[in-house]
Amino acid sequence: MISLFGWLLVLHILASIAVIGPSFVVPVIRRSARTTGQLRFAFDVTNKLSILPKIGGAVLIITGVWLMIITQMGLSQMWLNISVLLSLLMVATIDGLIGPRIKKIMQIASISQGKGDEVPAELGRLMKKIVPIETASQLLMIAITVLMVLKPF
Repeated sequence: MISLFGWLLVLHILASIAVIGPSFVVPVIRRSARTTGQLRFAFDVTNKLSILPKIGGAVLIITGVWLMIITQMGLSQMWLNISVLLSLLMVATIDGLIGPRIKKIMQIASISQGKGDEVPAELGRLMKKIVPIETASQLLMIAITVLMVLKPF
């Protein structure tokens, strides 16, 4: 029989997949759009996918805290402290830097909806400006995952 710890760990891992998966796929979907129709479709798909990281993030926090309580670990491990700090930085990056820029791009895309099939140059420039921020966010996710799996210190 699987213990409470085992079930929480499974939920914690599934929640991390729900957060990490869309965060890696969504930028690729957006960047692949070559026409305004494709861009609108990409935004529709990515908006639907955005629920997964929200639910997964909540489950991730709840199960993570619960696991810390069960193991009586608290924040006594350096790898855990760094993981929590990097997670907060990642959330701030996504919600504070990427989110507002995406909203602006979506507004411009809806305004330029009937102006031909080409993605307007302004949209292309704005989307390219997000790439380094999204890359930084993805690197933070990789670092967090490595810390959680390897627990190096």
